[in-house]
Amino acid sequence: MSLTRIHNFSISLDGFATGEPQSADAPFGHAGQRLHQWMFATRFWDARGTAGVDNAFAERHSHGIGAEIMGAGKFGPPGWQDDPDWKGWWGADPPFHTPTFVLTHRPRPSIEMEGGTTFHFLDVPADEALSTAQDAADGQDVRIGGGPTVVRSFLAAGLIDHMHLVQVPIVLGRGVRIWDGLEGLENAYGIEAVSSPSGVTHLTFTRKVVA
Repeated sequence: MSLTRIHNFSISLDGFATGEPQSADAPFGHAGQRLHQWMFATRFWDARGTAGVDNAFAERHSHGIGAEIMGAGKFGPPGWQDDPDWKGWWGADPPFHTPTFVLTHRPRPSIEMEGGTTFHFLDVPADEALSTAQDAADGQDVRIGGGPTVVRSFLAAGLIDHMHLVQVPIVLGRGVRIWDGLEGLENAYGIEAVSSPSGVTHLTFTRKVVA
């Protein structure tokens, strides 16, 4: 059975997954890359990196994934829809290597990239996007890649089976929070926490099986 998964999704101590304002020069706003330094130090990201607990969690990101869903804010900076040549942040060979569905109110024709990534643009609700991605995943799992608004909408709709969050010991104070409107979410999941010497805490949410 195909699962819907989130991996390596970093948040601050006060629950923000990105800062503000976002732009082409600052994709995460005033947060910069502080939310992701833990991952940049791992072997998953850099062959010279560490192989400890952070790496063990990070490398689960790609196992068994057949499709990805992301929001417009992950695909590009504000206003990218007005640039017909914009093909994402990642160059000619994006790291997804699967069908990748971008949720946007201004769809455009699909873009086939190198390495097996094809970007498809959808203006549909979360459940319909997931159904489309599951068909494309051909029995493998679907990864929800972010940003926080998309993650929050899929959680609110009860569509997430497994979620790996990384709480980073910084306070951002402003930006886009993940938890707003999700009161009581913990009741639907078994939650485990693992602390790392890097200072981050890995939080794993696994949907409870209803008897």
